[in-house]
Amino acid sequence: MRKKLLATLVVLAMVAFGSLALLGCEEETTTTTAPTSDDTVAEAMDIVDTAVAAGSFDTLVSLVTAAGLVETLKGPGPFTVFAPTDDAFAAVPQETLDALAADPTGALTDVLTYHVVAGKVMAADVADGLEAATVQGDDVSFTIMDGKVMINDANIVTTDIECSNGVIHVIDAVILPPSM
Repeated sequence: MRKKLLATLVVLAMVAFGSLALLGCEEETTTTTAPTSDDTVAEAMDIVDTAVAAGSFDTLVSLVTAAGLVETLKGPGPFTVFAPTDDAFAAVPQETLDALAADPTGALTDVLTYHVVAGKVMAADVADGLEAATVQGDDVSFTIMDGKVMINDANIVTTDIECSNGVIHVIDAVILPPSM
């Protein structure tokens, strides 16, 4: 149960990361820095608040809420969230989303917590072939090819959105635990 909550927090952190990018954080290929006053404000927000403020993680936020993971992701962390955008969720078949929503404390929580890693993992910490344990319990793996970084089959499109309780990295696809 604690692992599922931690994973949810990571998902919210991912949402927050995307929110900061929309709020004007400077983006780079491998990292995003926070030199402006807007960034300082964003860093003071937790993962959930950052994701909500971004406006491009509405689906993620609603699923985190349905799974009861909001308070966990607002907790002290630190968490690393690999946050799928609304466009990433739009690519998932509706029947799959409906099935996940029908099981909020089971399958939905498993998927959401699979997007969260305990601790703060910055883009500079990632190496080709690296594996990391998720809050859900299964590992994710990282691939670096032609300067692009992937987590499983998803591209990491924005990195290092720092929050008060962790970091969010925005991804372009929803990743699923191996058991699914």
